Amino acid sequence: MTVISNDHPAPAQLPVAALLAFAMTGFIAILTETLPAGLLPQIGHGLGISNVLAGQLVTAYALGSLLAAIPLTVLTRNWRRRPVLLLAIVGFFVFNTITTVSSSYPLTLVARFLAGVAAGLAWGILAGYARRLVPVHLQGRALALAMVGTPLALSVGVPAGSWLGALAGWRVSFGIMSALALILIVWVLATVPDLPGQPKAGSLPAHRVLLLPGMRPVLCVIFAWMLGHNILYTYIAPFLAAAGAAVRVDVVLLLFGLAALPGIWIIGLLVDRWLRLAVLASLALFALVAIGLGLDAAAPVVLYASVLLWGLSFGGAATLLQTASADAAGANVDVAQAMVTTAWNLAIAGGGLFGGLLLGGAGAAVFPWVLLALLVTGWLVAWRATAHGFQPGRRAVAAPASSV
Repeated sequence: MTVISNDHPAPAQLPVAALLAFAMTGFIAILTETLPAGLLPQIGHGLGISNVLAGQLVTAYALGSLLAAIPLTVLTRNWRRRPVLLLAIVGFFVFNTITTVSSSYPLTLVARFLAGVAAGLAWGILAGYARRLVPVHLQGRALALAMVGTPLALSVGVPAGSWLGALAGWRVSFGIMSALALILIVWVLATVPDLPGQPKAGSLPAHRVLLLPGMRPVLCVIFAWMLGHNILYTYIAPFLAAAGAAVRVDVVLLLFGLAALPGIWIIGLLVDRWLRLAVLASLALFALVAIGLGLDAAAPVVLYASVLLWGLSFGGAATLLQTASADAAGANVDVAQAMVTTAWNLAIAGGGLFGGLLLGGAGAAVFPWVLLALLVTGWLVAWRATAHGFQPGRRAVAAPASSV
């Protein structure tokens, strides 16, 4: 693994304010993506459309991220970093504002797609930017802090946004998202150092980045892990209903999100020394969750213990997988992160599609066993990738000056 030389010397300690600005960017991206799911009836009523059409606002966002992540990252990787980050945040502000005020379904759909494009650009830059602000031995912790916005959005932001939308109207929730983006623009200008882009001489085309040793195993693990997660997360309500679990779905999801927070902290401590072990342990814990839910999801002790382990094992996933992909990509870290975003969004879309097919066919009771098969596949891929991708031992601490 190598580190791009730049005109801003990396500090000896974590630049907390800058990393929290990255975390807020992720928080806004995740909340912008998932908020409509909790407000479908209100959005449908407000725009005069069915719940099915309202649900396509989530699809449009995911499609924008999926299509834009790699092309935009390749296009902008030679640009200075802070303007690119600001461009993405301005995109959130503009397109969430349009969503807030629009009374036209086609216009709202376009705004959602373009908000997804902004997210694809943001996710393509955040991990590499965070790593370049610190010395190599702090990169794992920096990435863990920069990614804390994701579980916070899932555990706190989505329930709060849905509650506020139901109370004051869905447009208020999106208006608050626009206000947060505006605050974040000022925050980034005040606290985040600007860095140069990647030198053109060191740039590889995207298809050659994919062929770098370690990249394909990492992407395979991402897809298997996140597909399993999204099947369960997307269809948790029908799964609990089929299992006869008399619990509120929002309580289960809140418990999951809260359990993810210590998962982030633990992985932040482990990632630089034991990345491989942490990946294998996280996948194994999630596999235990699948077994527990498959055997007796109706038992409260089993259910709550499983949800806690699920959140704990998922909390550090973004840090682990983005660190592994960045290490494998070397100087092409931003393109690699765009590929991670693409694989992640494919898994989100696949979770909705494949989970829906399973639900309509075999029923929700098969979810845990499908999850188990996916997790075993991911675990075996990670376990075999010892030379590249998920190497044993401490991550490298030295880097040539001209590299990434």
